[in-house]
Amino acid sequence: MSRYMTKYVLISDSTLSYSYRDFPLLDFLPCAPGDKIPARVYKFLKGPAPDVLSNGEAKYAPYAIRKIEASLLRDNPRKDIAVAHEDYLANFITDDTEIIGISTMDPLGIGPTTMSYVALFGGDLDSWVRREWDALLEKVNKVRHGKKAKLVVGGPGVWEFTILREEIEKYHFDYIVQGEMDDTISELFREISEGNIDKKMFYQGYMTYDDKFRKVLKNDDLFIARGVSERAYPSLEEIPDIVRPSMKGMVEIMRGCGVGCDFCEVTLRPLRYYPLDKIKREIEVNVAGGNDHPWLQTDEIFEYKHEKMFTPNQDALTDLFKTIMNTKGVTTTNPTHGRISIPAAFPDLIKKLSDIMKAGPNNWIGIQTGVETGSDSLALKHMPNKTMPLKIGADGSFQEIVWEGVYNETKYYWRSAFTIQVGQEQETEEDNWDSIAMINRLSNSYVNGRPFEFTVTPLVNVPLGRIKSRNLNMMLDPVQLGVYYASYRHLAKMSIRDGFRNTSGNPFTKVGTGSIISLGGELMLRVVEKVAKRNGVDIEKVKKYGMENVSEINTLNTMSRA
Repeated sequence: MSRYMTKYVLISDSTLSYSYRDFPLLDFLPCAPGDKIPARVYKFLKGPAPDVLSNGEAKYAPYAIRKIEASLLRDNPRKDIAVAHEDYLANFITDDTEIIGISTMDPLGIGPTTMSYVALFGGDLDSWVRREWDALLEKVNKVRHGKKAKLVVGGPGVWEFTILREEIEKYHFDYIVQGEMDDTISELFREISEGNIDKKMFYQGYMTYDDKFRKVLKNDDLFIARGVSERAYPSLEEIPDIVRPSMKGMVEIMRGCGVGCDFCEVTLRPLRYYPLDKIKREIEVNVAGGNDHPWLQTDEIFEYKHEKMFTPNQDALTDLFKTIMNTKGVTTTNPTHGRISIPAAFPDLIKKLSDIMKAGPNNWIGIQTGVETGSDSLALKHMPNKTMPLKIGADGSFQEIVWEGVYNETKYYWRSAFTIQVGQEQETEEDNWDSIAMINRLSNSYVNGRPFEFTVTPLVNVPLGRIKSRNLNMMLDPVQLGVYYASYRHLAKMSIRDGFRNTSGNPFTKVGTGSIISLGGELMLRVVEKVAKRNGVDIEKVKKYGMENVSEINTLNTMSRA
């Protein structure tokens, strides 16, 4: 392949560029410890190498990279910008290159899911996602050596460098960029190239949060953030449309969330809703690139143009999904995130959206949901709006609201991927037993003779000081480990049930993937059970907890809805 005189070279975190066999939850595989998942198994489940264009650019790229590419193209000619495939970096990183920009999600392996494995197994910060990051940076710096190109890293994972500041030196970064840069990236890259950062436009430092989740600014010349006044975020009009296809056909529906959970940074961003024509244009870009299944990126789909008191705007949601499904070339779609209270409170809306998306036994609508706890007290303390417009107490317990939501989702062929936390502030043992009870009840409930469809991934709320001190061994007490055990017990059940049904590819690949997933779920449960027993977990109590009235609940539910 030829070498190109490319001014700006964009690269994505390797773990965001693979398909992971298009199996639900396998996107989280890189979070696993490197010494627990054999390299041969990991590489098989990653799937084939990403597609490459004839000139060495990536055919598909993570959505964030496509946004930066589109922003740069507003002020620069196409020849100056390349989204490089990892295996062809030398085609683009030349003596003429000024900026190498890398987007990352979890570079140091201290993201919530990754740290949950560390909490469970102990040991060093040696996840597959970190190994992949180190390998990528080694490639980049090898090709870059002796050239003038400056290395700039950005993306949602850069907060990790503010925590483990001592890890930065070995990567040879010139700058770490924090925040949304859709409207200012061209100016930023130009200023970095010239070595002259405009202090009125950009802040040399980073933004973090104190113990009360208030913004705190830290001066640091290695970091660059946006201004902190009215220019803190781009307006909707300043956010460009992507011009080339994204991984998994990802398109953005809105930015921000607004639900207000006290452990989530996303909720602090202003809400901006994409109009339907903008969404459709991006979907058409992906369809032209060969992807007929758009993933709808939003931190809370049911907040799209929502009404008062977090009531969903049913007309807006219906129009949204009709527009998407009526776009030429689209066959199926699914949102990325949404809370469980809307399926609980508005089953007719879920049915209507299911009909529009053609949901059914062979087309489940996947959605990620932060259920986070089974405890009324923790839900009210940390995420009081998660159940809105339903209210805990007046409309049932938090567990009852979740149960009703999963009932309606399963009925209309939606499958939630739940996260559940341990280690939240002011958490008690009783709170975690409530979570265990909720998982057990959901795992043993049915609708129309079909078992509830959901997965549950336990996460540990790790204090940042614990990460800084590297004192990571055995952070979980026995009841917290009980939540892990209950979660993996259900995941093992799901992996056996769905391991073959949800795989894709040729028959050989489907058999291989299905076998590994089904067996892996069972093996993982055994490992978790061994760790739990060794640390004092009452396994039999965890298995039975909360199960007293499950048969009665299912019987009464069947009778009342007959």
